[in-house]
Amino acid sequence: MAVATPRVYLADVEKNYSQAVEMLEKAAQEGARMIVFPPHFLTGATCGVLSSQNLLSIAAKKAFADISQLAAEKRIELVSESCSMPEMEVMCVSVLEMVTRYRKVKDKLAYLSATERKAYVYCPSGYGESTAEGVYAGGSLVYCNGRLMAAGERFQREGTMVFADIDTSMEPANVPKLQDGAEEASPLRRLPFVPDAPEELGERCDDILQIQTTGLVSRMEFIKAKSAVIGISGGLDSTLALLVTCLAFDTLDIPRSNIVAVTMPGLGTSNRTKGNALALMEALGVTSKEISIVAAVEQHFKDIGHDPSNRDVTYENAQARERTQILMDLANEYGAFVVGTGDLSEIALGWCTFNGDHMSNYGVNCSVPKTLMREIVRHAANTRFEVCRDVLLDIVDTPVSPELVPGTDGEIGQKTEEVIGPYELHDFFLYHFVRHGKTPRQIYRDAWQAFYYQYDEVAIKSCLRTFIRRFFSNQFKRSCSPEGPCVGSVSLSPRSSWPMPSDAFSSLWLSELDNL
Repeated sequence: MAVATPRVYLADVEKNYSQAVEMLEKAAQEGARMIVFPPHFLTGATCGVLSSQNLLSIAAKKAFADISQLAAEKRIELVSESCSMPEMEVMCVSVLEMVTRYRKVKDKLAYLSATERKAYVYCPSGYGESTAEGVYAGGSLVYCNGRLMAAGERFQREGTMVFADIDTSMEPANVPKLQDGAEEASPLRRLPFVPDAPEELGERCDDILQIQTTGLVSRMEFIKAKSAVIGISGGLDSTLALLVTCLAFDTLDIPRSNIVAVTMPGLGTSNRTKGNALALMEALGVTSKEISIVAAVEQHFKDIGHDPSNRDVTYENAQARERTQILMDLANEYGAFVVGTGDLSEIALGWCTFNGDHMSNYGVNCSVPKTLMREIVRHAANTRFEVCRDVLLDIVDTPVSPELVPGTDGEIGQKTEEVIGPYELHDFFLYHFVRHGKTPRQIYRDAWQAFYYQYDEVAIKSCLRTFIRRFFSNQFKRSCSPEGPCVGSVSLSPRSSWPMPSDAFSSLWLSELDNL
């Protein structure tokens, strides 16, 4: 049998049909008696409402009839939907390749094929599906009686096809029993997004980098982008976004000099973060720009009549919006697009300026929480980016700060975790609130047991109150957030994962917390 994962051209039936014919011809040459395609391989599975358009529907039906006839002439059975046969289960699926999912699919297919003594074929959608919400990585699998007979490469930009001989009379392999609930983090794990085992952590970091990179590559190819603009603060988020952008340009064989990295020192920029930003850009070989926003912001304060000695939200947000304006205008100047840097933890808490750092053309970090981001950058420093290892590790150790308020003697004057609470607590709350729908009472109980030696009851309760209040009140920012790839089981995309109303009250949740 042949298992095909063609490159997808969304809504382009003619291109998809040509690919399918080529793969069918190759299958015939190899003597295959069956060929399996992913679902909606002639249109793409992520066309959304376009699937109901008559023009697309009619074209797809005609193309499917033609390729079915061609398969029949070659005496090859064509399968493109999940189906069950006496000795075989075929699963054609369109799923995002989130971290941990692929490994669990392999374990499940090995176990089921061994216990049922039959073949299991897994044929997922591949490169070219929409990256608005996630990445479709391919990676077809064929298991027979517990044995892996064939596996397609994941994250391939061109179509792939694997072949396997199926013989269900072979002796079944000895496969470990599936572990129930192995995916879930223990409620007492302090860092539920971060694996405990070093090997698993390294594997997850690699997978996330690959998912982020593939999503950005796909988007760049679609819009035919040859350059990108990204703001570099010397902090954790922009650092990871820059690393991903470098990997994407390397994949596309575009010089890193086409990445316009901009550091924009303002009223609160520290010497440490500015120095790290400049050192990082130089080490990575990108085009480096330094544009001070001080004069522009001070003029803006005069224009709107704001007293610069009043360091309120206006004082802070004006700086974030000025930086975003510079990035967007530079993108127009270079014919580029703006890579977003905001992470999942900030998105959950609304710790971003609306129409400031909240906005970009594509947000590569949108589903990476802060606690996991530290580990990804650390892992990248020790593996793919050893050329700038020292500066990356210093960035990992730098206190998180938007740097919108001046410090003393060039030091960081504003530390995020001193304002809103520790990110390790917020990420703990986020995981159990979104992933499991736990109540404040349950979350507080779990957090107290996990962190009792580090934070007292008052600190945990106060931080949880901040999380609930900010999570509800900042949905309006998430409702118009940029697209970006989902990498794990927790996502706050308003288009698919978390379609919450912007005007929902948090009183029910806060009342339970207050009554503890």
